[in-house]
Amino acid sequence: MSQTVVLKVGMSCQGCVGAVKRVLGKMEGVESYEVDLEQQKVTVKGNVQPDAVLQTVSKTGKKTAFWEAEALAETEVKPAETEAKPAEPEAKPTEAVAAA
Repeated sequence: MSQTVVLKVGMSCQGCVGAVKRVLGKMEGVESYEVDLEQQKVTVKGNVQPDAVLQTVSKTGKKTAFWEAEALAETEVKPAETEAKPAEPEAKPTEAVAAA
């Protein structure tokens, strides 16, 4: 059964793209794949299991997540992080410097 798996992969250069292409090229069941460096998006089509594709691409050492999960996490987490970051990190380093 053919399906499409879309991943967000932390790639910063053509070397990263090459590493992802290399592991996907060796993966059984992959019919085709597309790697978009600018969007950090990898689309894999074939008779593959989504978790197996995620694990295979993760072997490159790049941060890898399912595209939908990453998009949801960024939407939900960013507002909370923005509010929490200015108050908490500023207080802790000041205390650490004062104690030292």
